[in-house]
Amino acid sequence: MRLPTGSVVPGLLAVAVLLASTACTVKTSGESENDRPRASGRTGGGAELADGSGTEVALVPGGAHPYFQPWKTAGAAAEKAYGLGDVAFDETAEWDQQKQNNLLSTLAARGYNAFGVFGVSPTDINTTFADLKSQGLTVASLGSCPAGGTNEAAFCLSTDVELAAYKATRAAIEAMGGQGTLVHLTGNNVDANTQLRMKGVSKAVSESGGKVRLLQTITDIDKDLQTAQKAVSDLLAAKGSRIQGIVATAYNPAVAAADAVSSAGSKARVVAIDDDAKILSSIRKGSVTATVVQNPVAQADIGAWALALLQTKQCTVRKPGQTVDSGSFVVTEANLDTYDNDRKARTEQLRKQFADDVLSCN
Repeated sequence: MRLPTGSVVPGLLAVAVLLASTACTVKTSGESENDRPRASGRTGGGAELADGSGTEVALVPGGAHPYFQPWKTAGAAAEKAYGLGDVAFDETAEWDQQKQNNLLSTLAARGYNAFGVFGVSPTDINTTFADLKSQGLTVASLGSCPAGGTNEAAFCLSTDVELAAYKATRAAIEAMGGQGTLVHLTGNNVDANTQLRMKGVSKAVSESGGKVRLLQTITDIDKDLQTAQKAVSDLLAAKGSRIQGIVATAYNPAVAAADAVSSAGSKARVVAIDDDAKILSSIRKGSVTATVVQNPVAQADIGAWALALLQTKQCTVRKPGQTVDSGSFVVTEANLDTYDNDRKARTEQLRKQFADDVLSCN
């Protein structure tokens, strides 16, 4: 196993799905359908990877962030489940597109031939994708899609962040009793995902018919937890008595809001994002109303599997650059102990969706 700079992931996962006769399947040359053993984990929704040992996948986030940690374990699992040559997780210390480009070039030089990338700059990442493709490498955009209507990667598997923010805001408005003042806490203002989240929040607020007012949207506070904590603390000190609801659509602001509202004794209803242990604990205690969790495991798992099918030329994409929603799920106290079942079910739906609709296999 090749050792890149950063974390290297071995691991295990077994996924077995019955092949549908109408779906796209790939057989090892010379084997009959009946003779070929059903290797656990190598079948997914109808597309079977005959031999992925020559595929070396690099999962490369835009920078260090807790959201991407599940990519490590999911990538490790995918390596063994699909018989891949290697799956590496590597990231730069800073969110800088040029540094990410340098890392991708280094990984390509080491022999990695399939890349799942969360681009640092949504407006510039297509240039990076095109460069990798020109070298005969296979590329998927994972976790975030390029800005605009063009995606030079084979596909984008990401949260529909506008829909997720809309769901979160609807949950917050319901908790507020359908009226009052709401604050939105989010990430980098120039990030295309942040702009989409702002649209989702605005849509939900507008549907209240004027009963809910968006008091403020605070951006650029997802750099680290300390930045988010200061922003939330300052917010509550200055405007706490006027706030009935807080919707946080970025990780660090969500954790900070869960802490601050509880310690300040605020009555503001908080809806967070992702399933940090502190957020889940706060839901159980009642200081956080709900959270909207995403599906990073599916991004790495399905992403690595599909990349291998493409890199080995066993499949092509039906519509190059297609965007697929990896899923988002509202979690409250009622489904706190069972929500991951829904997420796993969505992952298997994605496997079938890729096999039947996204990929075209020989």
